[in-house]
Amino acid sequence: MVEQAAQPSTTLFGRYSHAWRALRHSNFRLFFAGQSISLIGTWMTRVATSWLVYRLTGSALLLGIVGFAGQIPTFLLAPFAGVLVDRLERRNLLVWTQALAAVQSLAMAALTLAKVITVPEIIALSSLQGLINAFDMPGRQSFLIQMVEDKQDLGNAIALNSSMVNMARLVGPAIAGVVIGAVGEGYCFAIDGISYLAVILSLLLMRIAAAPARRAIGSTIDQLKEGWSYVTTFRPIRTILTLFALVSLMGMPFMVLMPIFASQVFHGGPHTLGYLMGASGVGALVSAISLALRKSVRGLTTMIQLSAALFGAGLILFGLSRNLIVSLLLMLVVGFGMMQGLAASNTVIQTLVPEDKRGRVMSYYTMAFVGMAPFGSLLAGALAHRFGAPHTVIITGSFCIAGAIWFTTELKAVRAVMRPIYVEMGIVKQPLEQAVEESAGTR
Repeated sequence: MVEQAAQPSTTLFGRYSHAWRALRHSNFRLFFAGQSISLIGTWMTRVATSWLVYRLTGSALLLGIVGFAGQIPTFLLAPFAGVLVDRLERRNLLVWTQALAAVQSLAMAALTLAKVITVPEIIALSSLQGLINAFDMPGRQSFLIQMVEDKQDLGNAIALNSSMVNMARLVGPAIAGVVIGAVGEGYCFAIDGISYLAVILSLLLMRIAAAPARRAIGSTIDQLKEGWSYVTTFRPIRTILTLFALVSLMGMPFMVLMPIFASQVFHGGPHTLGYLMGASGVGALVSAISLALRKSVRGLTTMIQLSAALFGAGLILFGLSRNLIVSLLLMLVVGFGMMQGLAASNTVIQTLVPEDKRGRVMSYYTMAFVGMAPFGSLLAGALAHRFGAPHTVIITGSFCIAGAIWFTTELKAVRAVMRPIYVEMGIVKQPLEQAVEESAGTR
């Protein structure tokens, strides 16, 4: 009787073991552990920075300006960073970016705790973080393939990485709300600075096969041109990045406006801000888990299409809501749609791109994700200043839905280009092979 009772749980465990298969790679396990700690600090800093700016100024426009300053360096420098990522040893690059990010957070902490920080200093330090991210993000995305080794596990690694990001997004803002309410924003920055030690240690403990630095074939300009030509002429990546850039420009900056919703729309404080950010994180976490449960990248282009529409619809309804409970539920929808599109786009692009162009292509992905956001932050801040935060998210959500409609018109042509690549990789079967299997199955 005992053995029979134990059987279902064992079967269940085996049935879903593919959901964490990337963790069988020791390097990825180290990265997962280190980043899990560090990202909690990162999200604490994001919430604390927004709240600090709004507490000092009460200005929606300055919230947008700070967001712009923190992200514009990534937009300007990401293509050059991509060339560098394709040339250098990626682990060493990441150790340096994480160390510099720790210094930046500790500087924010020191100035805030000393009660001498000003908006110009916040803008300057946010710009420094944006400069670091320009190199860190394409480096980290490109390094994934070295950590998991088996490309078949790449999609699962990206989904697990997204789960980790969103678990931190759930926990970080909640902790930040408590810390800000109890002792102030400075301690959030200090915790973030210390948390970078975890990911630096995990990188140093990895056993990566030694490889010489990639030597440039041609000048930096030539490599930039080659990367740009590939991105703009290869239809699947061009189409996905175009939609992603639109969603990042119009949709993602909703987070910049959360302090306004927390204080003016829902008449709350830092705890309310933490709830709103946390609800979005829960939705994003559910999305990432759903992607981790997938066994193949097949069908992800449909998910990109649907997620943009869901994200836009969630934003529109959130802008219309004046009830905190309803708005928290809508933040679940917004977070789910946002993460589904982000992770699905990342997985499809990383599956298709050749290794010698990975750094440069992921730098354009970084431009589309982070690089468009500063313009979106500035636009969102200006629109909120003129029309109010609720009307702003209604407008931006409408653009996300329009982008989903456009992507739908491109989907057939995109799949036609992708199919031969997927057949060659064994992801999709040849029509004849598929017909033989189906015929055998009917006997």
